[in-house]
Amino acid sequence: MNTRLHSSTEVEERCLDLGFLPFFRCGIPGFSIEEMIAPEYWFTDEEGAWEWKGPIIREGHCAYGKFFNRKAGFVSREWLPDWANYRRSRPLAPNEDAAALDDVVLQTILVEGSATIQELRRMLGFAKGRGRRTAVDPESEVAEEEKISLDPILTRLQMEMRLVIADFEYNLDRHGNPYGWGVARYMAPESLYGPLTVDRTPAESFERLHEHFRELFPDATESRLLKLIG
Repeated sequence: MNTRLHSSTEVEERCLDLGFLPFFRCGIPGFSIEEMIAPEYWFTDEEGAWEWKGPIIREGHCAYGKFFNRKAGFVSREWLPDWANYRRSRPLAPNEDAAALDDVVLQTILVEGSATIQELRRMLGFAKGRGRRTAVDPESEVAEEEKISLDPILTRLQMEMRLVIADFEYNLDRHGNPYGWGVARYMAPESLYGPLTVDRTPAESFERLHEHFRELFPDATESRLLKLIG
């Protein structure tokens, strides 16, 4: 893992090799794109790690989202079924009201097929302006727009492996070149990758994940491994 990464292809290959690849530092030294990337491709004028996320997602071999302690990273297709099987057994909503709102957001995306956060705000009535209405868009079930933030909801749904980021969309300048921060488009992982079923219980998936991470990081503390697995 000491070899520096210089391209989206190398980032993808590293994810496929390890099965998992956090984007940011995650408590296990060296196990993140932030630490693996060559310096000239991290927060510089060169096209680098931030711009490579979309192309890697579109290749279809690695899923991307906020999977690691609410921070972003990649999971290979090979490990995605067990990752989803375990994570979906651990709901993160702090109470019933939050769980209900999480489900409204999830069902809206499932009905629409995909959505950006701006589209969700319009569809759910959290923002001014006209937007398409859906069958799962009950205005009476949501609070005032100023009091609801979709960011923690979308983060929980990604941590639970209910949603992934399907791509990033950019504004274009007058020459047709993308600029600024990309806007994430959210989608259910099954919509991108097909069924994620495994013939294992969530506990068995956890054991498989734990064994894999222990083999990768034999010197890591148990608490750090558990924090990574979620």
